[in-house]
Amino acid sequence: MLDLAIFSAMEETQDKPDRMFSRTRNALYEVVFGTETPAGRAFDVVLLCIILISIMDVMLESVKELSVAYDDAFTILEWSFTILFTIEYFLRIWITRRPASYIFSPLGIIDFVALLPTYLTLFMTGGSYLVVIRAIRLLRVFRIFKLTRYVNEAKVLGEAMKGSRRKILVFMGSVSALVVITGTLMYMIEGGQNGFTSIPKSIYWAVVTVTTVGYGDIAPQTVLGQSFATLLMLMGYAIIAVPTGIMTSELSKMDKIEKKMNSKPCLICEEDSPKEANYCGNCGNKF
Repeated sequence: MLDLAIFSAMEETQDKPDRMFSRTRNALYEVVFGTETPAGRAFDVVLLCIILISIMDVMLESVKELSVAYDDAFTILEWSFTILFTIEYFLRIWITRRPASYIFSPLGIIDFVALLPTYLTLFMTGGSYLVVIRAIRLLRVFRIFKLTRYVNEAKVLGEAMKGSRRKILVFMGSVSALVVITGTLMYMIEGGQNGFTSIPKSIYWAVVTVTTVGYGDIAPQTVLGQSFATLLMLMGYAIIAVPTGIMTSELSKMDKIEKKMNSKPCLICEEDSPKEANYCGNCGNKF
């Protein structure tokens, strides 16, 4: 009996640190991975600020005058940020319940890749400028500001694009044929002496003209060419309206379907009312 009591006491003594260790990990998990607590929100806000500052550091370092004047300061800052991100990365691995799920998740891979550029500078030059990949990690801002509420709207937009994909493909095919024809005609009209040195370059001019961008790096010089370009520019405005109309039509259909799913018909007047309504908004009938 005495031996059993001693063994039980030893087991409890060993379990106590384990329980404390587990509680510590759980508490850190809520802070690092969670955004429901003030500490979790503060952690993500601080992390985002550090990421922004580290990206600004790289951007300023690319300015030759600043790089020469403050080279040591930039180096110290970059290594400080990298060490902080390294600690954060391994902290996430340590506290997560399933480390492999984090390591091989999209955010885990991004976190790992974000560490590589600075360490690569130990073996190659110019690697430090790759740290701009850290900007991808700013996607965590969606968790902080609860922008996930817009996921349903994003799904509606995706469904609308999916429903109109055939029309858009036909439209893109028509526009592609148009720019090829107009580019070839402009090559024949203007020729290489006016900048239209090849059919591909003329097609490039047709694309930027139809899309109403008009860089101006190539411009027709003949009266016929300018007249043709004017017609093409006016067509460009009409062309822009086509995909807009297609998407608007599909979104309208999706909106009607969504309203239909979130409503219920009245048995008396057959008008639709919201699902949560107790009375019909048209005739007052009780559901």
